[in-house]
Amino acid sequence: MNRAKDFIKRGVRFVKRRGIRGVMEKANVVTPKNEIINNLHYVMDQTVIPLDEKAYEEHRKDEIRLLNWVIPEMGKGSGGHTTIFRMVSYLENMGYHSRIYLYLTPNYRNNEDVVRFVREYFPLLDHRVELFWDVSLMTYAHATFATSWETAYFVRRFQNTSARCYFVQDFEPYFFANGSFYHMAENTYRFGLYGITAGDWLKDKLRDEYGMWTRSFGFSYDKSVYRPVEHKELTKKIFFYARPYTPRRDFEIGLLALAEVCRRMPEITVVFAGEDLSNYVIPFPHENHGIVTVQELAEFYTRCDMCLVVSGTNLSLLPLEIMGTNSVAICSRGENSSWLINEENAVLVNYDPVEIAETIQDYYRHPEKLDEIRRKGLEFAQKTSWEKEARKIKEALAELLSDEV
Repeated sequence: MNRAKDFIKRGVRFVKRRGIRGVMEKANVVTPKNEIINNLHYVMDQTVIPLDEKAYEEHRKDEIRLLNWVIPEMGKGSGGHTTIFRMVSYLENMGYHSRIYLYLTPNYRNNEDVVRFVREYFPLLDHRVELFWDVSLMTYAHATFATSWETAYFVRRFQNTSARCYFVQDFEPYFFANGSFYHMAENTYRFGLYGITAGDWLKDKLRDEYGMWTRSFGFSYDKSVYRPVEHKELTKKIFFYARPYTPRRDFEIGLLALAEVCRRMPEITVVFAGEDLSNYVIPFPHENHGIVTVQELAEFYTRCDMCLVVSGTNLSLLPLEIMGTNSVAICSRGENSSWLINEENAVLVNYDPVEIAETIQDYYRHPEKLDEIRRKGLEFAQKTSWEKEARKIKEALAELLSDEV
């Protein structure tokens, strides 16, 4: 046993002395070089894809309008893709036929595989929507949408369309430190694309700071999944949407706040979901559920007195989903959230872990205040409608394609 420990110690000292690169060189392991210029070629590409005059004349007066959507790589059940596909599906019944194209995808080389993946993991997408594995297959449409900052670089070049649009769900420069990627993402708001944004915070920000034409839609939630349940849990539980790999979700602030809550109130159990936290030291009673299904998520909400959802950027769908289950959302205060929620239907806190802990403790001391927020939150959520929000996108498209802009 002692020899084994000594061997490990010598190995650690060797790594520290030579560094990881030195160890790999000693072992004749060749590390791949970072091909920045090749990987970011799309940022520099100025090649214009011209208007197909024949297709334009053929479709100019179509009753059913054609929409192209350029989307980034998909993950199983991705929230951003789910919102895109949901709106696309509603528009399919409102006189707009959509075709979806993947951009810069390493995983697909034919349309059949894309269709198979989407049908399995995004069953909400209307079956009439066409799916393509690459933008090289894109043809004329009345409007063409970028849906992320990378895809905006392609749509800037794509002139085989009557209107170039930008479906903006968050302020993506905030996903990065203030460096190259921040500025490359920010530059896309200066491309002259027409912005249709998730909420008024983005609508106002892109209009006021970048001069974009913007219209917005709001949020709703899946009412077949997130249904109200009478709160009967006997033990005190708090839910935390924990995603350490996503900095804008403020994992560290949330964890510090909950540690303080549990120090003051040891009877509380914290329910974690969003990412596996097995590698984190968490010195208070908790449940670590990792990545879960939406059905499991809904069930966790109903078992918890409050649900902590902190965000440094645009509000997610979670607060409405939490309200829809008759639980209470605790959200960060700011213009990025106040366009949807307020002090009546949610608990609003600053980005201060001590304040968050004190606020949670105060609501446990005054359950009648928490019940009032719970009631108003449920009422507010139930009045929302995805179809109503999709009609706002339809109206924005009608405005764009009427030559009034």
